[in-house]
Amino acid sequence: MVCTEPLLLDFDGLVERIIERGLHGQPIEEQLAGLAELIYDAGFPIKQVSISMRTLHPRFGTLTYIWRPGEDRVEYSPQARTDQELMAFQQSPIHFMHKMGETIQRHRLDGDEKLAFPILQNLRDEGMTDYAARLVHYDAASDDGGALEGVFFSCATDNPAGFHAGQLQQVLELLPHFAIAIKSRLTLDVADTVIRTYLGKDAGRRVLTGEIERGSTQTIKAVIWYFDLQGFTKLAETTSGEQMIAMLNEYFGAVVGAVEAYGGDVLKFMGDGLLAIFKFADDDSACCSRAIGAADELLGIMATINDRRGAEGLVLTNFSLALHLGDLMYGNIGAEDRLDFTVIGPAVNMVARIQTMCRPLEQDLIISAAMAGSAARERKRIVSIGRHVLRGIPEPQELFTVVEPELMAK
Repeated sequence: MVCTEPLLLDFDGLVERIIERGLHGQPIEEQLAGLAELIYDAGFPIKQVSISMRTLHPRFGTLTYIWRPGEDRVEYSPQARTDQELMAFQQSPIHFMHKMGETIQRHRLDGDEKLAFPILQNLRDEGMTDYAARLVHYDAASDDGGALEGVFFSCATDNPAGFHAGQLQQVLELLPHFAIAIKSRLTLDVADTVIRTYLGKDAGRRVLTGEIERGSTQTIKAVIWYFDLQGFTKLAETTSGEQMIAMLNEYFGAVVGAVEAYGGDVLKFMGDGLLAIFKFADDDSACCSRAIGAADELLGIMATINDRRGAEGLVLTNFSLALHLGDLMYGNIGAEDRLDFTVIGPAVNMVARIQTMCRPLEQDLIISAAMAGSAARERKRIVSIGRHVLRGIPEPQELFTVVEPELMAK
């Protein structure tokens, strides 16, 4: 009997296909699936392929994608910025290779010896026999022991013979090309995440699609939300900075959640306040209903938060909210090389003046006459609180509040 070694794999044209996918900006999971399927179909006996890379995201520090033959999707596993995830990272091949300056590792898994990393034991338990990894750096490896500036590629097989050395070398040599293609898309994804995080979803989308010239604005009809925390200045004088930040984050998290749940867009945080809009989509009534629905939800959430914070002895406060329906100039305003994507116009001035009336009128929520007249679905809940002089507004304005549904039922 003649025993023959596996032949080298036919990867003719594969580098060009990898680069083409990168140039087209295909999503990372599609690029991974495309590469894995090609090398699998060429005869490389992979049972699992994964890639990991660092990202810039407010919640996640690292992204991992896992491909397995026969599955119809790539598994996406973002790692949160938590102590638990950091500990797992510090016990991983990625961390070891980065720290030691290594770029390639290989481990047989079918023996009885103790394995160096928990992930390898997991793969052994799944029946894997061989594991290989390569770390492709974008830049020279940093010496901080934690940052991952590149793509980490790993693969495992359940083939009794493991990987053929020559075939494995062929696959590893593809990875710098693959890393370039992945970086192309990752850079776009990071830019999208960062700009949406700081500008909001709608403004971020507009900027990324080319609305970046100073003065490029449009007139839109929208409900403007003006949210403000009460007594913040006094609290800041008596509360530690760390406690204040924690309080702000919790309250703002509730506000943003309510706004976005009802289709609104948060435009900016202003110290202890927040400006958001609900753009006209179908009719005034529907737009107003979404804004009032978000206000209803926020009232309930804030009450729950304050009940808990009070029980835990944490600093707490209440809020005021003003809503107005009007036309806005929406777009880029500022200096030539420092712009803000925001809203301006008389309607913005109006909602700001209305908000200042919440405290003297002892109301958490005040809406304008324009808002009250268009909110047909909530008309039975809307109650006038009289005509009032607003600073900077020529004529007295009738203001309204919205009674909670539970009180209407009584």
